[in-house]
Amino acid sequence: MKSADDLRQLLQNIDRKSYPAYKGTKGVYRFGKYALGIDHVQGDPFAAPSSLHIEVSGKVAAFPERLYDETWKRIALEDYLIRQFGAAIGKYSFQAKGSGKSGIISVTRCGQEILKRSACEINPANGNISMRFEAGFPANGRTINARELSKILFDYLPECVESSLFYARQDKKKVERVMELSVDQQYIREQLKEQGLVAFVADKAVLPRESGVSAKPMKGAVPFASPESMKVTMDLPYAGKITGMGIKKGITLIVGGGYHGKSTLLKALEMGVYPHIAGDGREYVITESDAVKIRAEDGRSIKDTDISMFINDLPNGKDTKTFSTEDASGSTSQAANVVEAMEAGAAALLIDEDTSATNFMVRDELMQRVIHRDMEPITPFIERMRDLYENQGISTILVAGSSGAYFQVADVVIQMDRYVPKEITALAKEAASQYPALELPEGNVKLPESRRCPKKNAGLVHKGRIKIKTMGRDGVVLNHENIDLRYVEQLADSEQLTCLGYLLRYMEEQEFDGRKEAGQIIQRLVKKLEAEGFAAVCESGNVPGNLAMPRKQEVYACVNRYRGMKL
Repeated sequence: MKSADDLRQLLQNIDRKSYPAYKGTKGVYRFGKYALGIDHVQGDPFAAPSSLHIEVSGKVAAFPERLYDETWKRIALEDYLIRQFGAAIGKYSFQAKGSGKSGIISVTRCGQEILKRSACEINPANGNISMRFEAGFPANGRTINARELSKILFDYLPECVESSLFYARQDKKKVERVMELSVDQQYIREQLKEQGLVAFVADKAVLPRESGVSAKPMKGAVPFASPESMKVTMDLPYAGKITGMGIKKGITLIVGGGYHGKSTLLKALEMGVYPHIAGDGREYVITESDAVKIRAEDGRSIKDTDISMFINDLPNGKDTKTFSTEDASGSTSQAANVVEAMEAGAAALLIDEDTSATNFMVRDELMQRVIHRDMEPITPFIERMRDLYENQGISTILVAGSSGAYFQVADVVIQMDRYVPKEITALAKEAASQYPALELPEGNVKLPESRRCPKKNAGLVHKGRIKIKTMGRDGVVLNHENIDLRYVEQLADSEQLTCLGYLLRYMEEQEFDGRKEAGQIIQRLVKKLEAEGFAAVCESGNVPGNLAMPRKQEVYACVNRYRGMKL
């Protein structure tokens, strides 16, 4: 390892030379209490900024082990450190002058959800901290301005590292609260299983968001207040006793007038699979971690998926046990989404009637009389909900506003009234008894089967490599293959999509051989990630600072929407 003086001398030597001379700075340098790594140097001042990382030993950083000795504590602390480091470097960004992206200093911007990110990783064995970030190496035109880079590396950065990555400089109470919240959230998640719940929504939670483009809590929103009949009390390790609405396993129906908060509650539940930061309003909104949001997705690609439990006997004779299409309809896409969620181990399905295919969801009694069952290839979801729960243990939480047919099969009915939930199960069942009941099919449904064994897509490789490009939260591109992920609604951050791109590339290069089943590949890869971290799927072990861990369910979703998958 070279010293900081070596780097200072090198910068002096290359000052005012052409920009490619910066490439010589690549390496790791000792800066007293920490090491600075220059991992990738940008090609010119207008290209994507250079990649750097900071390494601080656990002994020097001195964060107490109790703050990171469990996975959930460690992820929460890493998230906190990223936010602290981001706030520190934000004061110095663009203070070094030059052309293009000269002087920019940036790190991952974390949202309201706490995700496992590559930007900061703490080694659980020794407490060593790695912080990955970007910096624009300064230039005048395309001439190196090494004096400005020296300011970044020798003046600005040491203060940022000192103030954000050393325990001695931290607000101890604040760090403690981060750990305590993570423990409390994990405790609720464990209690869900013990108490037979799918989700928990704490009283006084703030569910509405600031706007459609902001995930911050709405000011002046009506705080959540659980119905008496659904009230659950939990005694948290640090926050003490907390009450809220417990949604039991089974079929839960959320009804109410328009703009009364039905979809807002469902949105909070679908993002409740992730922990949230303090002040978000949804810190104690916790959903079963394997819950999956389901919707119609017109135009999506489907490859050899068994949708026969919902769609059968098509007029054109097309086989629905190995159904494929490049342009799925609303009903076939939603059928595929349910089946794929089952394959991914979904514990609960979260569905909003507004984004569902009506003909997939329900057929009322009158339609059943006019169009006989033998003439309709679709078995609506309402006829499978009970079977899914009783035989597969898969619960359903459904938002409905137009059809009362769901009252017949629901275990619990919640009415949202001006953002206040009311439990009206008895009333709904009484009203439903006045109307003819739906004819539900008898007997257990045959479960879908999946035997897809992906082969390597030889045409994907271009000039010896597979390039990854992320399209915000819309999708990811592998060379020329676009994977549309717009409607995979539980992806919380664009960095999760970037990670999905890395995972898919790894599968194409290392796993797809025509012999192993897709599900087996994904399961094994998820375990490998948990054991080895992001380096497991990165070329040469060089981990970029812009990856966030997706859930297993989103990895399945990405593979299932990959049009380039060869079978």
